Amino acid sequence: MDRTLLRHFLAAIAYRTQKALRGAPAHYTDFSAGQQLRTPVEILRHMTSVLGYARTFFVGGTYPFRPDPLPTFADEQERFHEMLGALDALLEQGAIANELTDDQLLQGPLADVMTHVGQLALLRRLAGAPIPPENFIHATVRVGHLGSAQADPAAPDAVWHEAPPSAND
Repeated sequence: MDRTLLRHFLAAIAYRTQKALRGAPAHYTDFSAGQQLRTPVEILRHMTSVLGYARTFFVGGTYPFRPDPLPTFADEQERFHEMLGALDALLEQGAIANELTDDQLLQGPLADVMTHVGQLALLRRLAGAPIPPENFIHATVRVGHLGSAQADPAAPDAVWHEAPPSAND
């Protein structure tokens, strides 16, 4: 598999994660949808753990299944983006993973993290703060751009049928 494609997927994860988190109300961080589901901060922490686990295939060692909570949600976001950057750096350097192919990296931990990005977006809607839709084909996603400062939507949908009443006014 082309490592550039994997690195682009990491950048897409960064972009979509920030789309789900940008402008979220304060209550969103700990929003509970019930049924013993993870809160947004717990999901983000888990996403960091999954990426940390993937990184261990390249560097050895372990990464905690449940990393210690950080003081703020912004700190959790920064740790997540740092982990994306650490994994990206290994891919850019051509590091070889032990007992893990690039295909397995994509179908396992990277796909899992993207699934959790969707959960963050869904929880935004359930928390009463849905995110406006956009055409992701036109999104500004660039290899190596993995920090929390992601571009605004390049092609937001002109009509948002499911928008909350205040967003349609």
